[in-house]
Amino acid sequence: MTRPKLVAVGDNCLDAYLTNGLLTVGGNALNVAAQWRRNGWAARYFGAVGEDPEGDVVLAELADVGLSPDDVERRHGDTAVTLLRDESGDRKFLHESFGVGENYMPASEHYPAVIAAADWVHLGTNANKDLVRQLVADHVPFSIDVSTAHLMLPLEGVPLLFASGPDDVDQPVEPLLSALRAAGAGQVVLTCGRRGSYFDDGTSVVHAPATLVDVVDTCGAGDSFIATFLTGFHFDGLRASEALHKASIAAAQTCTHLGGFPQKPRPIPEWLPAKYASFITDAQGA
Repeated sequence: MTRPKLVAVGDNCLDAYLTNGLLTVGGNALNVAAQWRRNGWAARYFGAVGEDPEGDVVLAELADVGLSPDDVERRHGDTAVTLLRDESGDRKFLHESFGVGENYMPASEHYPAVIAAADWVHLGTNANKDLVRQLVADHVPFSIDVSTAHLMLPLEGVPLLFASGPDDVDQPVEPLLSALRAAGAGQVVLTCGRRGSYFDDGTSVVHAPATLVDVVDTCGAGDSFIATFLTGFHFDGLRASEALHKASIAAAQTCTHLGGFPQKPRPIPEWLPAKYASFITDAQGA
């Protein structure tokens, strides 16, 4: 059997951990593609970085994980950077820029030849609305991660939607699941932190508990969940409950190391603090 062709499209960034002076490469779409590659799937990542040193770091890490830097466009402007402070293993966002990859639309040589011909496409957060509509019109199998921006994108005809839901057990998940499906999503996966995850296919709702670990960093845990659920549910023949459970384990494993996928964190380079001096000064004084 031919290995399925998997494609992730959209966001990437540098995560700068000011607490410990370390830098990792991440972003939802990039993390999903990196996890696919790490697990032996034929995956490609399409996005954009700036013509700056930050972009050089992203491309170098892509190559290390087995993704092709040639699939990433270099554009005039800044690569996305997120400034973080760690608080007991959880992230506090101090500054987030989306850079030249915001609302990324693939180049014509990649769509439809590669992206529309894939067996599955995943769009990262802050996806391009026109790309969403194009994938629906072309009947491409795909998913989107909307995170907490639940209804910001056109969802009519979207085959599978990932979203973040409430982790408070006293807050019901059914209204959010119903709202997302009413907006047009065919199937919905809702991740709710320690509360676990839910899968709604329009006929029933399946729940799987979270896998608890000692957390080092939550960065990218949801992206590992997405990558594992998609391959398990769509290509490994797992039932929804089984795929949710396997994805939960993958997300927990990601919480045991810094960054959205295993990589060697870099020291924050000298040029980055100079570029974001005002944000770092504000963060240190907070």
